[in-house]
Amino acid sequence: MKPAMSIVVTFLFLGLLTVSFRYASSYQQGCIESERIALLRFQQDLEDRSNRLASWGHGNCCSWDGVVCHNMSGHVLELHLGNPLSLSNSEADPLIGKINPSLLDLKQLIYFDLSGNAFERAQIPQFLGSMKNLKYLDLSRAGFVGMIPHELGNLSNLEYLDLSHSYIHPGDLFVENFQWLSRLSHLEHLSLSWVNLSKSFDWLQVISRLPSLEEIKLSACELHHFPSLPLANFSSLFTLDLSDNYFEGSIPGLLQNLTSLVHLDLSNNFFNSSIPEWLSGFRHLEVLSLQYNGLQGKFSGPLGNLTSIRTLDLSGNTFEDKIPMSWGKLCSLRAISLSDSALNQEISEVLHIFSTCASNVLEWLELTGCQVYGPLTNQLGEFKQLVTLLLSKNSISGPVPSSLGELSSLQILQISHNKLNGTLSEAHFSNLTILWLFDLSENLLTLEVSPHWIPLFDLLILALSSCHIGPQFPVWLALQKDLLFLDISNSGISDKIPTYLFTFPDLLFVNLSHNQLYREIPNLSGSFNLTRLDLSWNNLSGPLPLIPPLLRSLDLSKNVLSGSIFHFLCSGMHLFKSKLQILILKENFLQGELPDCWMNRQNLKVLNLGSNKFTGILPDSIGTLSSLLSLRLRKNDLSGSIPASLENCTELLAFDISGNNFVGNIPAWIGENFLRMMVLNLSSNKFEGLFPVGICHLASLQILDIAHNNLFGAVPGCIGNLSAMMSRSYSEDVSIQIRFDEGPFTTYASLEEASPVMKGRTFTFTRLDRRIDLSGNSLSGKIPVEVTNLGALQSLNLSHNLFTGSIPQNIGAMRSLESIDLSGNQLSGKLPESISTLICLSQLNVSNNNLVGKIPTGLQGFDASGFTGNELCGPPLPNNCTATAVVPDSRNAGGEVNWFNRGMPAGFAVGFWSVIGPLLVKRRWRSAYNLFLDRLGYRISFFMRKYFRINL
Repeated sequence: MKPAMSIVVTFLFLGLLTVSFRYASSYQQGCIESERIALLRFQQDLEDRSNRLASWGHGNCCSWDGVVCHNMSGHVLELHLGNPLSLSNSEADPLIGKINPSLLDLKQLIYFDLSGNAFERAQIPQFLGSMKNLKYLDLSRAGFVGMIPHELGNLSNLEYLDLSHSYIHPGDLFVENFQWLSRLSHLEHLSLSWVNLSKSFDWLQVISRLPSLEEIKLSACELHHFPSLPLANFSSLFTLDLSDNYFEGSIPGLLQNLTSLVHLDLSNNFFNSSIPEWLSGFRHLEVLSLQYNGLQGKFSGPLGNLTSIRTLDLSGNTFEDKIPMSWGKLCSLRAISLSDSALNQEISEVLHIFSTCASNVLEWLELTGCQVYGPLTNQLGEFKQLVTLLLSKNSISGPVPSSLGELSSLQILQISHNKLNGTLSEAHFSNLTILWLFDLSENLLTLEVSPHWIPLFDLLILALSSCHIGPQFPVWLALQKDLLFLDISNSGISDKIPTYLFTFPDLLFVNLSHNQLYREIPNLSGSFNLTRLDLSWNNLSGPLPLIPPLLRSLDLSKNVLSGSIFHFLCSGMHLFKSKLQILILKENFLQGELPDCWMNRQNLKVLNLGSNKFTGILPDSIGTLSSLLSLRLRKNDLSGSIPASLENCTELLAFDISGNNFVGNIPAWIGENFLRMMVLNLSSNKFEGLFPVGICHLASLQILDIAHNNLFGAVPGCIGNLSAMMSRSYSEDVSIQIRFDEGPFTTYASLEEASPVMKGRTFTFTRLDRRIDLSGNSLSGKIPVEVTNLGALQSLNLSHNLFTGSIPQNIGAMRSLESIDLSGNQLSGKLPESISTLICLSQLNVSNNNLVGKIPTGLQGFDASGFTGNELCGPPLPNNCTATAVVPDSRNAGGEVNWFNRGMPAGFAVGFWSVIGPLLVKRRWRSAYNLFLDRLGYRISFFMRKYFRINL
């Protein structure tokens, strides 16, 4: 090297070294002071409950949690303040408050993440649009509302923008005009899920101008219309998520040019076409989700050509096709879900197809509710990488193959609600070391393992309902200390409940119902996390147990529990606020008066104390249960009047106090305060007075039962205003189900019986039969004709009252009627012909009235006892309606004197005045004669119609 050059290089090196030391010295002295002050001002406007910013204010701001500085200049470059718990099941501790404009002093900020916090009801600050150096902005799920400011369009360097809103309050964040987005020419990632874009008709036009876009997520944006716009500019697009919108019709053909897509999600829309053929050109596609649309047709076709596909979700559509053999070429397939498709295919054939080349990579196989059938074969053991196997709600039969134990990667196994039988042994679990969800419920399986067996797995979810594991509690269960969810109901267990069960620290849900459990219920107070407990349908005895503080649902019905409930309800309540929402103690031997401490249970939504031995009056404090949805106290020995405090329970949907000794008038406020009431049962008490007109205001009422009381007077015509009994379009369910989430399971409690219903994604609503029962009172007057407005009513019982007049002629308009009981009244006239048009009618009783005439032809198949005690005739009664008349031969035979012709004039005169004379004088004879002519005319008309119908 030349000397001059060496000198230049040396000076350059020394210069760079000096600059480096200067920056290093500056950095060591601290971050930029103006930026440090800006961060502290920003912190002052925040409420930090979890002390995530505890390091702020101490020392160099570049060492503060969430702050990243330039390692040379000391400028703040990045703020990582997203809530790390916001996506977990844990209760997050978000930052709360507002965003201070002091952030504008962070001139070099390129990365800003506030996701998952709680700036509740605040708008996105407009000043963020002045932070020109930002490349990354994430304000997702942070509680912002209102219109997204168009000033964000000034962030010309932005590459990543996530403003996704929370699904809890969809639509609170919205966009009216999308033009500001077109200025973000460097944008690569755009996520606006759960943001209302319904007014942004230009959404696709604007997005198509962003040439750098690689990822678009517009899930649940209330989009309805897919503009007919070519998408040629999306050559770099890898991810497109348009799920949970309102697109309908065919999958848009304009998507067919997006052949570079790796991830396509169109799930939860209203597409109703077949799978488009052009999908076969998407050779790079790895994730395709079309679940829960209205897609139909065949599986065979383009999908077999997607050789790069890793995740395929077609569940929740209306496909009716078998899995084609061409899917055996999907060698990269990691996850497949076809739930709720009508495959009608043997499970062994399905396993054969996927084992062709995917058996060593397939991790997720979901065929829930797919109508697959036949036995599981040992071929199952070939899927060594299988993590999740979901085959519930099918017709899979036979024993479980021992090869199940070879699936060492298996974590989730759910084959419930099938026809499996046989025995499970230790071999079935030999290598299942990481299994955490095990659900074989609702099969006919028997679990037989050694008493000394120690399972290799540590379960979180165990569901073996209706499988035989008794008669004792299995010893190995005591080793599953991490259990969250346990359902071994109807499992043939005849044993006392082991005390260890309620020492599991994380246990949330326990269902031991429908066994033969006996002795007392162990102490539950130590199960601090227990939220649901079902011990119904056993032989448990003794007093009610003390319950843990977090318990939300308790069902102890159908046992032999006894004693008072005072200690259970009223003790220890000062220590915590009860979270109990469902309490079912029906069909036991509990006794004594109901305690007056219900104010301690103000979260109760369902209370069922029916079929016990409770006495005394309803305490006033029961009116403090303002959240109560269902109150059932039937078949006790309660007395007194309905307390006025109960009118505070305005949310009541079901109120049943039947079979007690309540007295007084039915309160008028029932019809004024309980406007959502669906079930009202006051039968078999001692209520008196007029029919409560206020009931007519209960538009949602589906069951009205006030039978066997001392009510009198007329039934008002407004009874025909009960809207829920008019049309079947009214909700078929009990309207509200209380939902609980335990791990991957969702369970529901029905308001009809409030018993928990498993499993998975689906549940069964309890349908209410619409019925009116006013029987066994002293109601009088005519049956109001307005009752025929109730076209959805299924059962009408007005028996054993004092009703008069005729049966409404238009009763045939009540098309849903399955049962009619009008017996034991004073009804008169004929049976309406329209009754015979009620095609759903299976029970009819009009006995012991004053009805007359012929029973309509369409009613001949009913039991004769339902017509007795009237003046009715014709089948099914044995008496005919007309006598057969003998007509003599009027022709003269030979030379004999025709005495008939000679005597006819005199006979006519005598006969005329013998018959017509009394008819003119006696009213009763005229009525009888008119009735005879009516019956004769009806009979002639009937035969004429029959004759012409046959001969036409």
